[in-house]
Amino acid sequence: MSANSFRIYFGIFLVLLTLGCASRGRPTGGPKDDTPPVIIQANPENYTTNFNAEEIRIYFDEYIKIKDLRKQLIISPPMDTEPDIRPLGTASRYISIKIKDTLEANATYALNFGQSIVDNNEENPYPYYRYVFSTGEIIDSLSVKGQILDAENRNADTFVSVMLYEVDSSYTDSLVYKQKPKYITNTLDSITTFSIDNIKAGKYKLVALKDENSNFTYQPKVDKIGFYEGIIEVPKDTLYTIKLFEETPEFKILRPGQVGEKRIIFPYEGDPEGVKIEVSGETPKDYITRLTRDKDKDSLYYWYNAKFEADSTVFIVKNKKYTDTLVHKFRNADKDSLVISVVKSGTLNFGEDFKLEGTTPFSKIDKSKIKIINKDSLDVPFTVKYDSLYNQYAFPIDLQEDESYKMKLLPGALEDMYATQNDTLDFNFRTKKKSDYGNIRVNLVNAKFPLIVQLVDDNGEVEYEEYTTESSTVDFTDLEPKQYFLRAIFDTNKNRKFDSGDYLKQQQPERISYSKPIDIVRANFDNIIEFILLD
Repeated sequence: MSANSFRIYFGIFLVLLTLGCASRGRPTGGPKDDTPPVIIQANPENYTTNFNAEEIRIYFDEYIKIKDLRKQLIISPPMDTEPDIRPLGTASRYISIKIKDTLEANATYALNFGQSIVDNNEENPYPYYRYVFSTGEIIDSLSVKGQILDAENRNADTFVSVMLYEVDSSYTDSLVYKQKPKYITNTLDSITTFSIDNIKAGKYKLVALKDENSNFTYQPKVDKIGFYEGIIEVPKDTLYTIKLFEETPEFKILRPGQVGEKRIIFPYEGDPEGVKIEVSGETPKDYITRLTRDKDKDSLYYWYNAKFEADSTVFIVKNKKYTDTLVHKFRNADKDSLVISVVKSGTLNFGEDFKLEGTTPFSKIDKSKIKIINKDSLDVPFTVKYDSLYNQYAFPIDLQEDESYKMKLLPGALEDMYATQNDTLDFNFRTKKKSDYGNIRVNLVNAKFPLIVQLVDDNGEVEYEEYTTESSTVDFTDLEPKQYFLRAIFDTNKNRKFDSGDYLKQQQPERISYSKPIDIVRANFDNIIEFILLD
């Protein structure tokens, strides 16, 4: 090979080597792509009339994919058989929508994709794309608009379905349990306002659902519901407000089960207030029973002290409005033993009582075998209150600032229904200084009594509560320093608790009003808040 030829081949080799190294490197620099995909064509075109196609194709200027389609896509009116939509999980230049259902005649359909259409690389969403067509001569263009609130909480849920049921000769309020609506929209994840578009003039029932299983029908055990009272007419220039609430189901006892040697669990739904559980027929000699309630789940415990000769028995469960008969088959189970524990240990806030609870129902208390002393070893007077439903003893005392207390229970101070007594027990608790707490005075404006005034945490859990029947000033004292939210419940039926709504009875929940955000409660500081209650 000549020298020139060698130089030429060697030069080519270096160029190829450089290109190879460059191809293995990663490009750097350049702005990030934040541009959403662009639709370049739809076939048939969007807003087509006399629609009769079996497939819709929507083409884009770049590769796209579809995310969270089940959550984002809303078809109005809903189709009994959902269309086949591609691509799912892969990238494509177009979306294919194959119609699988028989469409209504002279009806306008809207496919709302939310933000499910994103580009393949950066996942920039095509925002709230809607494909609309009509099987008739015209596109229906009327709308129903409004907002979603929550009956109890400060903030409404996301992804709330808002629905219209056509009110005709076949309409009943029960349709919401078993039939899909005529029109539907969804608030998705960013707003609490809604707009149901492309509907025709008529009379409708307006309903909202937090539809947990996405079947467009109301399942009271899992879904929240809200509704506008009465019937709405379209067109009408009105903004509608709907409050979502959880229905309290009618009381019902479920199948019992043996969970202890002499303890039967009765799960329930609804409010168990006033319930009684009795044996139908003969019981063992000297038969004693107790009924307690689980703190954390909807269950009652039926305790009994004697063994039945038969292998099963029949229970009658009843309260003011409910009666049921249940057969229970006895089974072997472990014996329950008495364990006594503190309901809240450590620091007690002012206004709280020191409480003890037991794993088996208490039957006796001997105050002479109980002593409470302070840090100076001086006896502290106390009284006793018993909550039989939760099986708790409370010991109210005059709590002093910056004090520590010791409680001693001698053997036999407490006894359960099986004649089991406690061994020697010692408990300690303490208090802080008054200056470690803050206070709030609430001045209520436009109050309609009675009112339940509450301080709640960020999750809506009640921290403090006051009930007022006539005073427009409510004081919350000795509050733990933290952020609270202030709300008032209009106790219309005067039962001192919040009552939820009932859809079939067309009964709205009792009204709750939240104040404007209040300042964080600080130690050794008094806040005065004006709370304007609006109609």
